Amino acid sequence: MRCGVIDIGSRTVHLVIAELAPGRPPEPVASWKQPVRVAEATDRQGVIQPDVIRSLVGAVTASAAAALAHHVDRLIPFATSAVRDATNRDAVLGEIEAATGIRVGFMTGEEEARLTFRAARGWLGWSAGRILLLDIGGGSLEIACGGGSRPDLAVSLPLGADRLTRHHLPDATPVKKRDVSALRRHVRSVLGQCTAELRAQPAPASCVATSRTFTQLARLAGKPQPHNHLPAPHMLSRKDLGPWVPQLAAKTDEQRARLRGISASRARQSLAGAIVAEAVMEVMEVERLITCPWGLREGVLLDYVSGLEGEPPALPALTSLPALADHRRIHGIETVAADA
Repeated sequence: MRCGVIDIGSRTVHLVIAELAPGRPPEPVASWKQPVRVAEATDRQGVIQPDVIRSLVGAVTASAAAALAHHVDRLIPFATSAVRDATNRDAVLGEIEAATGIRVGFMTGEEEARLTFRAARGWLGWSAGRILLLDIGGGSLEIACGGGSRPDLAVSLPLGADRLTRHHLPDATPVKKRDVSALRRHVRSVLGQCTAELRAQPAPASCVATSRTFTQLARLAGKPQPHNHLPAPHMLSRKDLGPWVPQLAAKTDEQRARLRGISASRARQSLAGAIVAEAVMEVMEVERLITCPWGLREGVLLDYVSGLEGEPPALPALTSLPALADHRRIHGIETVAADA
């Protein structure tokens, strides 16, 4: 079966297409993404602005067309925290469905954490033992831990790099030390809400991070590790990351974008990402971690495969089609709404 996942995130709409078969990992076929910058166009009241809604409609339409061109059998569209947490979320999703015929679902943050954990387990394998997963997105931070294919505990906190940059850091750079200190206090305060529960879990054998934020920080401050001729993960230590927080604060966005691993589009949020990464590693007593190239999209695909194999998936809405609450044919493609 050829399956496509449309991930509507805080910065892009990303389509990933893969061949799925029971007992095998997803085999990539194609990937396409379009910038939409939902987070930047969300005001302090949480309202996504009309021009970005139009961009979302266009991006979802283009994703469906690309999926059709690649002969996709199933299409799973979902939105993450930037849309999920918007005060006009239902109106946004309604406009997308009215214009495209595609019903975009969304998951809770905890379900995102569970599916991302599933991707990390699939990438690392059982030899990794008990895993602690960290994932810094644009709108939220996901943490999950466990020894099986699914986590024993999964939490989601409003500590995304994009969200914190917009709400807690000034537009002007360099960033003053008092602003960095204030953001650090805020991050640790939010982390404190779940620290005891997380620290009560057994110690992990492996600590792993996904997301572009961690990947870029690892390229900036970490070291690549050999991985059996597969895409090389990076090792990131808290000791190596720490000095980069004041260095990023002292630089302009243009100067940050010239650093190794930092892209121009994410330069502004790189400081907030580094502050969150350092804080969560400290709170969880993580000295070093490795990056994982698989994330939420691969977790969704693995969860769908589990339904094909007869295993109960993490999300009921991603199970076999007869049990779905909503599915229909859009432009000749069967679509699956990934709802909480």
